Amino acid sequence: MSHLVTIQTRLHDPRAVAAACQRLNLPTPVSGTAQLYSGEATGLMIQLPGWRFPAVIDTLTGAVRFDNFEGHWGERAHLDRFLQAYAVERTKQEAHTKGYPVREEQLADGSIKLQIVESAS
Repeated sequence: MSHLVTIQTRLHDPRAVAAACQRLNLPTPVSGTAQLYSGEATGLMIQLPGWRFPAVIDTLTGAVRFDNFEGHWGERAHLDRFLQAYAVERTKQEAHTKGYPVREEQLADGSIKLQIVESAS
């Protein structure tokens, strides 16, 4: 039986953050405090391509703080790709933890289809 799932991503898992960075060939995330244009943010800092300031992930709340000045200091599409990669990596980790195989397919529109098969018991 097939199910369609919609996920609202909150970033709580540092391992999935690191896996998403690796998947996208981004530098390894670093814990610390970043000076953004509009203040400071503490958490896991990720440097997205062409971004003036890092995006900072608070894994306790799951929130991402960033300042890209409405696209002038970095394209939002890079953050969107990272969020997608995080969701894929986190989903795959959870499925593997439960022993479920995962099949991944990159679709022409840029979306990613994951198929998780629960074995019949």
